[in-house]
Amino acid sequence: MASRRDFLKLLAASFFSIISGMGKISESKVYIIKTTDRRNGIKELLNKFEPLSLSGKKVALKANYNSSDPFPASTHIDTLAAIVDELKQRNAGVVLAERSGMGDTESVLLDLGVMEHSRKQGYDVVILDELKSSEWVRYEGNHWIRGFLFPQVFKEADAIVQTCCLKTHRFGGHFTMSLKNSVGMVAKYVREEGYNYMSELHSSRYQRLMIAEINAVYHPEFVIMDGIKGFSSGGPDRGTLIEPGILLASKDRVALDAVGVAVLRIFGTTNEVSMGGIFRQEQIILKRRISAFRYRVS
Repeated sequence: MASRRDFLKLLAASFFSIISGMGKISESKVYIIKTTDRRNGIKELLNKFEPLSLSGKKVALKANYNSSDPFPASTHIDTLAAIVDELKQRNAGVVLAERSGMGDTESVLLDLGVMEHSRKQGYDVVILDELKSSEWVRYEGNHWIRGFLFPQVFKEADAIVQTCCLKTHRFGGHFTMSLKNSVGMVAKYVREEGYNYMSELHSSRYQRLMIAEINAVYHPEFVIMDGIKGFSSGGPDRGTLIEPGILLASKDRVALDAVGVAVLRIFGTTNEVSMGGIFRQEQIILKRRISAFRYRVS
């Protein structure tokens, strides 16, 4: 096992070697801590975003509860607890909004202890599958047949915070970190419409473009990536386990996922994630291009 210093030096060297020669790119900070102590690690990471003040604000939190499978398939309960505690210590009101793609959302949250934790810690949970059509905002995406539906709970929040895992994705996304995690923010199926948006997404040859379009319509205050463990192949629910032993944070999802890809490459990963420059990965390059687009709300 590499030492803390050696691992971070290897990560920095790997990341720099892949982005060098790309020309001028905008500067974004990604903070990395080598630790397995989630509470203290997340506390230290969040201090990097001061003087950001969330006092008195309503914060909508998006975690990664796609299935009932344990971490790193899903957000670790200690990661969720540490983020919620830090937000509440800043006098923020917290609501967790979630949608599972590989199971019933309420059952997933019950199985993983999220509902019990929310009762104990006093924050609200919104199950996105249960929202009515009036509780969604429709964006006319360029590669979505009907556009896509983004929830009012995130639109109306004063700030959005996201936490994601470090893993590959065997169903066409190639990797699933902060950008792919945003898919769990949009509607799968709205009863009044009778249309399955996720069936469209997963059967489309434009899947990664559609993921990028989702990410263009919101801007998180920050994202925490739990890379204490991860999947270097397979995913999102099971795969080849790796243990980088790191926590990462950034305001910039592209920069954060780029570092995540560099970590996967250090440990050895799939051909799709290994090929080419990091910023040539389709999720990343398309998000950078699409960010400049303006979307109409219908």
